Amino acid sequence: MVTKTGHMEITDAAPAWGQRFIHSLRKLYRQPAAAFGTTVFIIFLLLACIGPLIAPYGANEQIYTAARQPPSTDHWFGTDHLGRDVFSRIILGARDIFILAGLGTFIAVLIGTILGLVSGFYGGWFDELLMRLFDSLMAIPALLFALLLLGTIGPSRIGVFLALLIVYPPIVARVVRSVVLSEKNKSYITAARTQGEKTSFILFRLVLPAVYPALAVESALRFSYAIFLTASLGFLGVGVQPPNPDWGLMVNEARRTYTQVPWALYFPAGAIAVVVIGVNLMSDGLKRSLRAQG
Repeated sequence: MVTKTGHMEITDAAPAWGQRFIHSLRKLYRQPAAAFGTTVFIIFLLLACIGPLIAPYGANEQIYTAARQPPSTDHWFGTDHLGRDVFSRIILGARDIFILAGLGTFIAVLIGTILGLVSGFYGGWFDELLMRLFDSLMAIPALLFALLLLGTIGPSRIGVFLALLIVYPPIVARVVRSVVLSEKNKSYITAARTQGEKTSFILFRLVLPAVYPALAVESALRFSYAIFLTASLGFLGVGVQPPNPDWGLMVNEARRTYTQVPWALYFPAGAIAVVVIGVNLMSDGLKRSLRAQG
């Protein structure tokens, strides 16, 4: 059926992904584990947005008279060996984690989605060459590849960002490609081709909505892995550099004074664990709700 605008109306295509997303969010809160994970994610996202407004101290503000203080009403998470408030540093570090891991994941997913759509839809030598290249990249563990890259260009935020953009698109592209391969020969795609629709219209208006459930879950997983990778690189000293309140870097600095100020290690390590677990629970709930819809 052709609409007044000249575009055909595909009746058996996947539902609008905007509607799927809203419906999925509602269903997340019907699952206790997914509701917990989603709430954790939202809380830390809010902290990343408004952290500077609610943090009682600056990220590198040193209170010399209160160095190595245990958790108290004045310093909820205690202070480190330099007298810096651990609670404030965790709140302010959330922005760094979410911007670096979040933006890196978003762009990596965008690149991977486009490559997966094009590769799966066209196939042929381009698909074969791209998949073999991705196989080569995926054969190297993400952390090892990031260490090799940062060892070459030097430790920095840009280096961590580039590592995310190289490591994760191949994984996303493979997930998208697998869905495209199963969708491109279906009747509504054949009908669109017969009607002379442009390839861009077929890819982004017809195929992409069918990819959305797998893509949404994969994006959440990539984000949790990106948080862990960013923190790991900070812990190893090749990621974000001092005096930034990076959680992994905070754990690394606290190792040296662990016996004297153990809370300076426990709280940032706990923040990493809680966020990663929260995002994974949200991802699992999203997967179940999207499967129930589909």
